[in-house]
Amino acid sequence: GTGKSLLARAIHHRSPRRDKPFIEVSCGALPETLLESELFGHVKGAFTGAVGEKPGRFMAADGGTLFLDEINSATPLMQVKLLRVLQERTFEPVGSSESRTVDVRVVLATNVDLAQLVAEQRFRQDLYYRINVVNVKLPPLRDRPNDVTLLAAHFLRKLAKEAGREVIGFDEAAMAALLRYPWPGNVRELENAIERAVVLCRRPHVGVDDLPETVREMAAELSPAGRTARAMTVVGDGCGPDDGVLVLQQPMPLERALELPERLIIEAALKRNNWNRQQTATELDINRTTLYKKMRKYGMLGVGEVA
Repeated sequence: GTGKSLLARAIHHRSPRRDKPFIEVSCGALPETLLESELFGHVKGAFTGAVGEKPGRFMAADGGTLFLDEINSATPLMQVKLLRVLQERTFEPVGSSESRTVDVRVVLATNVDLAQLVAEQRFRQDLYYRINVVNVKLPPLRDRPNDVTLLAAHFLRKLAKEAGREVIGFDEAAMAALLRYPWPGNVRELENAIERAVVLCRRPHVGVDDLPETVREMAAELSPAGRTARAMTVVGDGCGPDDGVLVLQQPMPLERALELPERLIIEAALKRNNWNRQQTATELDINRTTLYKKMRKYGMLGVGEVA
C-alpha cells in the first residue's frame, strides 16, 4: 500500500523498455501450484484442466518488465525456479522439457525483511544476494509529505480524465488537509479519497468538503483569519518532467507563492511530531531557531504545540 506498484511502473516507463509490456504478479495471492503455471506457463495436458498451451507471465513480459510483489511468500521450490530464470534467463513451462529464453527486467517487492528471513532459513541466501542489487525503501505515506502532493496531483489528473470531469486542482485548504492526514491506508486510501473528490466536486478545484470525512476532520485554519485561500492547479500530461506539478490558479507575488509549499511541509512535519519543535527541526534538518522563526512567520505559534 506504500506505492510499490506505482514505483515499479515508474521505473518501467522511464526505462528503454517503456514500449514493451509491464506485467504485475502478486505472489502472495496465488498458491504454489497456480503460481508456477502463472509465471512460467504450461503445455497442453500438463495437469487436469490444461486443455491448451498457456504462455506464462515471464513470456508475456518478454522485452519489458515483470513486477513480482510479495516475493517473500515464494516457497523454497519456487525460489529455486526464480533463481534459475534470473541467472540464466531460461525456464521450462509446466509439463514441458523444452527451455524457453526471455529478456525481462524483474522488479521485486516485499513487505517483510528478507535478510531476516535468510537468517531464519526461510529464504534462500543465493536468491537474496542475486536480487539484492538496488534497494529502494518506501516508508509509510505519512512520512512522505512531498509524495502526498505529487500523488494527489497524479490521481486527480488520471481520475478526472477517466470520469470526464473538469476538475483541475485543489484549493489550499484541501491540500493542507491532505498533508495533515496520516494515511493509514497509504497510497490506496489516497487514491480512493481523490476518486471520491472527483465524483463529488462541482468546481474546478477540489475543496475540503469534497474529501472523505476522516480527511476533513484534519482540516483546520491554514493561516491567520482573513487570508484568502488560494487554488492550485495540476499541470502536466503524465509523461513529461512537469507531470503532477501544482501551480497557483490565482495571481500571487512570487515570494508568497514560494512560501506555500514550505508552510504546508512544516505544518505536516509538526503534526507528525505532535508539534514538538525539536523533533520537527531534526526531521526537517534545520535548527530549532530557524523553525521557530518560520512558525512565527506563518502564524503557527501556540497552535497545539509542545516546546
